[in-house]
Amino acid sequence: MSKYTQDIDTITTLCQVQGKSWDAIDPESVARMKAQNQFKTGIEIAKYTADIMRRDMENYDNDTAKYTQSLGCWHGFVGQQKMISIKKHFENTDRCYLYLSGWMVAALRSDFGPLPDQSMHEKTSVSALIEELYTFLRQADARELGGLFSDLDKARKVGDSSAAASVQDKIDNYVTHIVPIIADIDAGFGNAEATYLLAKRMIEAGACCIQLENQVSDEKQCGHQDGKVTVPHADFLAKINAVRYAFLELGVDNGVIVARTDSLGAGLTKQIAVTNQPGDLGDQYNAFLDVEEVAPSDIKNGDVILNRDGKLVRPKRLASNLFQFKQGTGEARCILDCITSLQNGADLLWIETEKPHVGQIGAMVNEIRKVVPNAKLVYNNSPSFNWTLNFRQQIFDTMTEEGKDVSAYERGELMDEQYDTTELAIIADEKIRTFQADSAREAGIFHHLITLPTYHTTALSTDNLAKEYFGDKGMLGYVEGVQRKEIRQGIACVKHQNMAGSDIGDAHKEYFAGDAALKAGGEDNTMNQF
Repeated sequence: MSKYTQDIDTITTLCQVQGKSWDAIDPESVARMKAQNQFKTGIEIAKYTADIMRRDMENYDNDTAKYTQSLGCWHGFVGQQKMISIKKHFENTDRCYLYLSGWMVAALRSDFGPLPDQSMHEKTSVSALIEELYTFLRQADARELGGLFSDLDKARKVGDSSAAASVQDKIDNYVTHIVPIIADIDAGFGNAEATYLLAKRMIEAGACCIQLENQVSDEKQCGHQDGKVTVPHADFLAKINAVRYAFLELGVDNGVIVARTDSLGAGLTKQIAVTNQPGDLGDQYNAFLDVEEVAPSDIKNGDVILNRDGKLVRPKRLASNLFQFKQGTGEARCILDCITSLQNGADLLWIETEKPHVGQIGAMVNEIRKVVPNAKLVYNNSPSFNWTLNFRQQIFDTMTEEGKDVSAYERGELMDEQYDTTELAIIADEKIRTFQADSAREAGIFHHLITLPTYHTTALSTDNLAKEYFGDKGMLGYVEGVQRKEIRQGIACVKHQNMAGSDIGDAHKEYFAGDAALKAGGEDNTMNQF
């Protein structure tokens, strides 16, 4: 017996116990409402989606072709439409997640207006967006199931038992739009207690996976900008612990923590790590500092002096009161960060790089896996990279190393469209196409995400519409460029009243008021044109 049928039977019994005062309650209508509201709380969602991620991680360990993907969101409708589109094209949402980008929250969701990615936005706007995303995804379930219920009623009305059975099977085996969200908590928005409090709020909203970075929270920068400042490992590990405690307190025992290191592009630290003996973690962190040997007579007022192998050394301190690391130590610091995080509670890694290069990422992962064999990455397929130029230059360099003639190309100008149909460009595009599969196989990347895709698609599509609508095309600019494509591609939101919940509301009105219900979806509703 399906849960849908069980719910009908349960409510039928309950109505019988209540007697005539409940005669207006239709058990099947209640069962439908319950099916349309499968997840009652964010904690339920977090537990459900954490199970999905854990299962996907295990499957990836067994087969690297089973990597996962996500696209970044800044609004509930964006996430909803993506999941609807995925289900439409692929029939399920397997290995497809959503990513909540702190960059987009700062740029698009702050009461201050657009802000840079520096943790200046309201931290509660992060948890609010998680809740919003799941509200929209739950409505996507309700909307789609509502359509199935309507189809079931139609089949029953004409006595088509075969069609009714087919629809009932779809209801009983319904695939939800609810998927894992990887949620960006930046550098924790304060100390470990602040990180714990925000993590709790995010988990309560439904987050099963929280991404935390090793920058200082009050100097945090976008991972693809300059001026990044990292913290000693002890500080970062305390925040990892804070997130784990939040998961455990709320009963999400299999919650996922992504430990992100920005050390590759971060040349500064605010603190010198505490060290108790040579070779401990604090000493390893300090070993990367850029220092100069000094004699006791050269020590100045305010200098910080370290004893390194019996010698007095002075870390180079900038006017900003920050200390700098030695040049060329970024990869080594990344590797140490990753090993340390995995050994102390993190589940996945995120290495922020300056370019998408399988060889570079794979080399670091190989070193990490010498210590933690099943290390896995979440990787930012960032719009901050010029993908076309990067890959064309990689192919140019490979062709040069192989002794091929590259005289027809100017390496610094390879973005130019004159090269679009060349052999080099075609090879580069193929490498871009297979980048995720290649790096999943060769560089340990379990999850690929694009942080800001919908920021850019919104800008691009709006620019194109404005150019045509306010130009010579007028209304044809909208009809040809938007609506006609929606209709022909079967985009759900062409029926925007339905997407906003109008048909769900009509069904409820009929449940509540019967034949007296005043419904919006009658013959005169212009949505019927679609």
